[in-house]
Amino acid sequence: MNSEMQQFKADFFKALAHPLRIHILELLCDGEKNVNELQSLLGSEGSSVSQQLMVLRSKNIVVGRKEGNKVVYSLRDPLMKELLEVAKNIFSNQLTDTINMLDSVR
Repeated sequence: MNSEMQQFKADFFKALAHPLRIHILELLCDGEKNVNELQSLLGSEGSSVSQQLMVLRSKNIVVGRKEGNKVVYSLRDPLMKELLEVAKNIFSNQLTDTINMLDSVR
């Protein structure tokens, strides 16, 4: 069971390991959006956005539902917002540590 959980985590974090996928998730934290909206907000081509959404869907990180002739995407689990915030805080802590280390060297 433990190795299955570790494999799940590894696969999950691999799915997050792309800047465009992270940006898509950050945008979806504010609410559901279709591909055209995401494209516009990202300033990215539709095929690229669609490819990244396909990866996120295949790992059950986002879900899509038909609305007319469009698919609207949302976060599958609202805890994703917290995960992204924790990652931001870790980055901030590491940046602070690096700044403090540089200050002590000077």
